[in-house]
Amino acid sequence: MSTDNEIRLNKYIAMCGVCSRRDADKLIEDGKITVNGITATQGVKVTASDTVMFDGKVLKMSEDIIVLAYNKPVGVVCTEKDEHAERTIIEDLNIDKRVTYAGRLDKDSEGLMILTNDGDLIQAMMRGANGHEKEYVVEVNHKLTDKFLHELEKGVYLADLERTTKPCKTQKITDTCFKIILTQGLNRQIRRMCDTFGYEVIKLKRIRIMNVELQGLNYSEYRVLEGEELRTLYRGVGLEK
Repeated sequence: MSTDNEIRLNKYIAMCGVCSRRDADKLIEDGKITVNGITATQGVKVTASDTVMFDGKVLKMSEDIIVLAYNKPVGVVCTEKDEHAERTIIEDLNIDKRVTYAGRLDKDSEGLMILTNDGDLIQAMMRGANGHEKEYVVEVNHKLTDKFLHELEKGVYLADLERTTKPCKTQKITDTCFKIILTQGLNRQIRRMCDTFGYEVIKLKRIRIMNVELQGLNYSEYRVLEGEELRTLYRGVGLEK
């Protein structure tokens, strides 16, 4: 970005790899962002010559884009900073570049996450209307029935959220384990869906996001996405790479 090119502050924060634009709006609303020493407000525009700070650090746009596939273990919390968390995702990842995640997993879930410093990629992946596939392996506390899986596939009304889930695909693996492919990401969605029918989720593991698969990553390991895998991911969200 040239020094005289103005962009909205939330986009600038996302392009610095801090978080999505939606989360950037929250940081601005909470008074955690300053521009040239003044607490920022919504709608502010900035240029590369402005000094934007968050958490006592100057934010700078990343010149080198990096996209990672990472295997999150149970217990790791999807947050940058939380004094109550035993271990945050950034601590577990332990890399020297500032990245953030496109779509979280709750503390009790494990598996594939995509992290990047490309704010445009995060924004495109988080756009629920795009219907990007995410695949999970789910283990529950008692025997599956065909009716239960069929009800999941049709869509489930979640009373506490006052929302009905979109139709999805399921595949039985064992008597108590199945795969599910979602195209949306409501809060603790799979756990809520199962709970509606009296099933408790014992283990929840994400194994695929769009074309990116967990493959052989061990817990806390990551790999850099590149080549055709990376290009396919960008094309899948309507971006060019």
